[in-house]
Amino acid sequence: MAMTLDDFKDTYPVRIEIPVQWGEMDAFNHVNNVTYFRYFESARIAYFEACGLFGRKEASGIGPILASTECKYRRPVNYPDKLWVGARIGELQRFGFVQHYGIFSQTQQALTTEGHGRIVLLDYNTNAKVEPDAELLARIAELERQ
Repeated sequence: MAMTLDDFKDTYPVRIEIPVQWGEMDAFNHVNNVTYFRYFESARIAYFEACGLFGRKEASGIGPILASTECKYRRPVNYPDKLWVGARIGELQRFGFVQHYGIFSQTQQALTTEGHGRIVLLDYNTNAKVEPDAELLARIAELERQ
């Protein structure tokens, strides 16, 4: 069964809307593959803001860093379109988490793209990995329940 917009919103607690720009198109008349990683980045940053990760980096020097990322292109996206880009946490790990991304086309009314990224928490003062604390885990749990 195809994912509806309501399903998408239920799956991804943090979502942003992004208009497709003409300049994101490539010679094959669809959004260039690199652009999707920028979309994922925008959703990742929105999630970090929602759970307070950026404020923590300013205060303690501990913040997120992207360790790896992957994208699965399901359907091409074209200009003009507006996209919902969503983020959720799929798996907590010792030094961070795996974040999942989805892109839903308003024109196609379909999920067009999925991906994930492994996020590591880093002490930027020492370059050492750190474990998420109880406060961060509670904020993530709260976001994921919404």
